[in-house]
Amino acid sequence: MRASGILFPVSSLPSKYGIGCFSAEAYEFVDQLARAGQKYWQILPLGPTGYGDSPYQSFSTFAGNPYFIDLEAFVKEGYLDKSDCEDCDWGTNESYVDYEKIYNSRFRLLRKAFENYDCETDQEYRKFVKENAAWLEDYSLYMAIKDSLNGISWIEWPTELKNREKAALAEKREKLANEVGFYCFQQFCFFKQWTALKAYANAKGVEMIGDIPIYVAFDSADAWAQPELFQFDRENIPVGVAGCPPDAFSATGQLWGNPLYDWEYHKKTGYAWWTRRMANCMKLYDVVRIDHFRGFDEYYSIPYGDKTAQFGHWEKGPGMDLFRALEKNLGKLDVIAEDLGLLTDSVIEMVEESGFPGMKVLQFAFDENEDSPYLTHRYERNCIVYTGTHDNETTRGWFRNLSQHDRNFARAYIGCEGKHETAAVWSMIRAAMSSVADRCVIPVQDYLCLGNEARINEPSTLGDNWKWRMKKGQLNETIIQKIYKMTKLYGRLVKEETEEKEKTEADREKISDK
Repeated sequence: MRASGILFPVSSLPSKYGIGCFSAEAYEFVDQLARAGQKYWQILPLGPTGYGDSPYQSFSTFAGNPYFIDLEAFVKEGYLDKSDCEDCDWGTNESYVDYEKIYNSRFRLLRKAFENYDCETDQEYRKFVKENAAWLEDYSLYMAIKDSLNGISWIEWPTELKNREKAALAEKREKLANEVGFYCFQQFCFFKQWTALKAYANAKGVEMIGDIPIYVAFDSADAWAQPELFQFDRENIPVGVAGCPPDAFSATGQLWGNPLYDWEYHKKTGYAWWTRRMANCMKLYDVVRIDHFRGFDEYYSIPYGDKTAQFGHWEKGPGMDLFRALEKNLGKLDVIAEDLGLLTDSVIEMVEESGFPGMKVLQFAFDENEDSPYLTHRYERNCIVYTGTHDNETTRGWFRNLSQHDRNFARAYIGCEGKHETAAVWSMIRAAMSSVADRCVIPVQDYLCLGNEARINEPSTLGDNWKWRMKKGQLNETIIQKIYKMTKLYGRLVKEETEEKEKTEADREKISDK
């Protein structure tokens, strides 16, 4: 089925109060997607972010980011006054998130809303806490303890807390009961609002493409609460951590620092944790993009404590054994495999056997060899094509920085006759849309023809990532109609959901509630 969508992080919505959220602007964007004939809204991971504000380094695999809670809903419900929101300092630049100010202001308002909310008598809240106890209890206690210890990582906590001794945890649950309740309240509000937004989108014929990292953060409730899932020693110190080896782009490689999975343990449990994780994801989203898919075939292990990724080695992952177990437990999954980078034969075979569509990034297609697998004439239908992703430059910024040879080759290939950079951007979009790829997703920055000032992330850097926001009115009706016409021209207009998808949704709902 041919279809298309837009990649647009929730944080980049032009919502009030400093950061994009599940506000009226999110619903307006869904309406724009529908008018533009788009079937998909692709987002970045929704988990609560920590150091560096990266959505790929979350405090929990299951929890949601409290920054995305719509404060205006609290005003309507009487938990906040409008002046509470307007009196906060949200930063001075509407095009970028000021995370320090967001943290200080939003948590203060969330706490006031919590104090004005009657958790004890709200049956909907009590039901949510009970149904999500498997992860919510650990996450809320973890965050409450973390706050009480000035935010230090759990590996630095007192031994009795780090090792989860029952008496110590019971004491903290009692002492920090209000704080635990505060974090439960956040999650209740997050999931209530997200569920409503997703339902609205689905009713408009728009599906949500979620994004999950292969790894969890070391400083997370998952690593603290279930150390047996990971390659830890007796002191709960990682044996090795995740990353990528040195290559042409980085002489010392990429040191991500995530704990590595103990795949033998996961196999013994029938991949129970992964089943719960994917069941939860398929409940939250319609389609799931799995980041760093090649890590399931082989993963790069770096000795814990190393300052670079130079001295790591490759180890064998679970391969198709994991995905066969997931399909057995959950039914057929609608998954996108992020299979970018240098791929071995075994990775290619795993992607092919899984049947999951891989990714094609058009920006990768133009180099001196002029024979890249990312050139559109080399695609097969079962793939998803992007002009670029959140990790790339915007297409306008990319085109501006190309060598003269590569720029000439790109112009010739995509049939760009206009001299202006915007002509090249729209020619790239046209090349992606007209390709045989079943699905096509374009970052919103490319439709707006923005330069690298609107880049979302530059891998292996800190400080300026995850900040860009769209200004209100930038995505106007002229652009929406231009998108619609191109979508219609290349046969990608929205179509009805299949009966099979509806059936598997019901099956996953049952598993995720267990």
